[in-house]
Formats: sequence, C-alpha cells, structure tokens
Amino acid sequence: MKILAIDTAANLCAACIFDTQAGELGRSVHDLGKGHAEHLMSTIDEALAAANSSYADLGLIAVSIGPGSFTGIRVGVATARGLALALGIPSVGVTTLDAMAAEARRQFAGKSVLAAIDARRDQLYVASYVGGGERTFGPAIATLEDAAAMLAPDMALVGSAAELIAQKAGRNVAITATSATADIAIYAQLAAGMDPASGPPRPLYLRGADAKPQQGFAVERRD
Repeated sequence: MKILAIDTAANLCAACIFDTQAGELGRSVHDLGKGHAEHLMSTIDEALAAANSSYADLGLIAVSIGPGSFTGIRVGVATARGLALALGIPSVGVTTLDAMAAEARRQFAGKSVLAAIDARRDQLYVASYVGGGERTFGPAIATLEDAAAMLAPDMALVGSAAELIAQKAGRNVAITATSATADIAIYAQLAAGMDPASGPPRPLYLRGADAKPQQGFAVERRD
C-alpha cells in the first residue's frame, strides 16, 4: 500500500510517498515558515512525481495533527480529509510529539524519551515515552519548570524545547534533535501501523489560537 504523508504543523511544508513494502519512494520538503496553504498541493504533486506515482495509487493519507502551528495544522488536516474524501480512501492523524519521539528512538534505542516543543508564551507542548515507545504522559501544556522536573535519569530529549529543558535541569542530557517536527517519512511509518477505522484526523489544539479579534474597533451597526 502506498501512503501519502503530509506535515504542515511547524515551519516545514512536507510530503512523501511511502510504500509499506518498498519504503519511501519520493518526497518534497520546503522550509516555509508561513504560506503552507499556498504551497501544500504543489508540494504533494512534487512528492508524487518524485515517487513516479499518482493519486490513484494511494491507499492511505497520513497527516500531522499537532500540537504545533494553529494555522498550519488546519491546512494539513483539511487537505488530508479533503483528498481522502475525493479519492475514497481513509486518512489518519499522527501527533507531532509521537513522530518526534519515534525518530529519537532510532538514535537511542531503548531509551525513554521526553518530546517537547517550544510553544512560546512561557509554555511547552510535552509528552513522555518509555523505551518501548508507549506514551506515558501528554500531549499536554507544561511550564519549563514542570518539563525539567519530568526529565528522568537516562532519558533522551527531542524537540525545539530540548535545549531549554536541559539547561533548566542543569545536567547533561542526550538530545537527538531540536526541530519542532519529525522527518516526514516517520509520519507515514507510524500511520502504516494505525487502524484507519479510527476515523478521520482531527486537529490537536492544546490551546486557543494566538490571533485574537481586535477589541474596540468594531464599527457601529446602523439599521
């Protein structure tokens, strides 16, 4: 089965085609920061071309559901659900923290992992995992102090908040990566082991959008 995986939960606009028998066939990754909505479909087309595949070849769509960028998550999930509906195939969601932890375990097999994303405003998105990969906490919002207290001996750190936590804990810690997302192929690999019957993906928002309506600038309504 061929899986299309897409990730727009952080700065990257990424897509890859993954075959459950042959592995990764092709990818396209752009470091945009913003503008995912304008570039995602062309990124998917580039990945399909690199894999010498078409939409008709796909059997499953995987998407990063967050936590991460509020707008980016919406773009990715809406695209995955729309494509799945149009193609008549299932779609599944993979959390960014699960994907980051899975990538970390490749470098430090058997280690427990604390995955953490810097969410700004003195907050982190965190989740912890035992050596076998089972999630034991999160995804949740935590302070830097709380995350440092969660750091157990011989635990690996991964994510954009990893260095902050290590500094706060005041000790040397194995850090696998400091990005806010995982390699795009990880999302496809995790999706391959998921039950498509679990339902369509839904955004994982741990807090409200940063953008708020302006107050005090409303135009008075006239009948």
